[in-house]
Amino acid sequence: MKLVRKTRQIPKSLLSFKPRTLKKVILYLALGLGATLYLFPLIWMFLTSLKPAYQVLNPNPLPNPIQWNNYPDSLTYSTLDFAKYYLNSGLITVLNLIGTLLSSTVVAYGFARLNAPGKNLLFIVLLATLMLPFPVTMVPIFALFNWLGWVDTFLPLTIPAFFGNAFNIFLLRQFFLTIPTELEDAARIDGANTGQIIYKIMLPLILPAEAAVAVLTFQNTWNDFLMPQIYLKDQSLFTVAQGLQFFRGSLNPQWHLLMAASLMAMLPLMALFLIAQRYFIEGIALSGLKE
Repeated sequence: MKLVRKTRQIPKSLLSFKPRTLKKVILYLALGLGATLYLFPLIWMFLTSLKPAYQVLNPNPLPNPIQWNNYPDSLTYSTLDFAKYYLNSGLITVLNLIGTLLSSTVVAYGFARLNAPGKNLLFIVLLATLMLPFPVTMVPIFALFNWLGWVDTFLPLTIPAFFGNAFNIFLLRQFFLTIPTELEDAARIDGANTGQIIYKIMLPLILPAEAAVAVLTFQNTWNDFLMPQIYLKDQSLFTVAQGLQFFRGSLNPQWHLLMAASLMAMLPLMALFLIAQRYFIEGIALSGLKE
């Protein structure tokens, strides 16, 4: 009678575990750790915004008790009217979005498609303006707006957007160059003019680039502190960025209320990026595919 030696079978799941899978696991763990490190300040800000004033410096990160009323209280703290500041920032941002998208799209289409003598030279001059630091142009522009009587109004913060932006024009022009010209030729044969081609043919095709321009414009305008600080003196015209600065610079800053106000200031940016994330990344990635 032969003795049969039984061997323990290895589970199929272990046999199918490839080195490539191990690399993916390690990569995801590293990315998760990095994301956690980046989110830590946001988590700390959120927990601080829920604490009572006497617990702000407490090493225990968890609030006890949780005070949700810090958020409405931050809107009416001291002499600051944050509700008004949000409306001011929203109005300035919307006007900048409209002006930037309209002007930059039209100018970028002209540089990409229309034939005119000296077009390439003008485009080089346009790109050269990106090399000028803002302090060089700050004083002359302020003198011009002061002469026009626009200081202490929203006009210096909104009207320039309707005259285009060099970076946005470059971004949209590169995207226009990736679109075949046969589409425009077919539209012109059907009787469409340049305005109809831009609105009905081009705009649906360049939505990713337009989304990228919209997100960048929204972020820069909403977070802008220097320009409103230069031109706005009336406290009723302040923006969110100015309100947060005065909040922090008070004699007795209430840090729990400041954290609540800062989080509410971040919400519009976070919501916009989550909505337009796919188009934003696609617009940035595809804008430089063709010279």
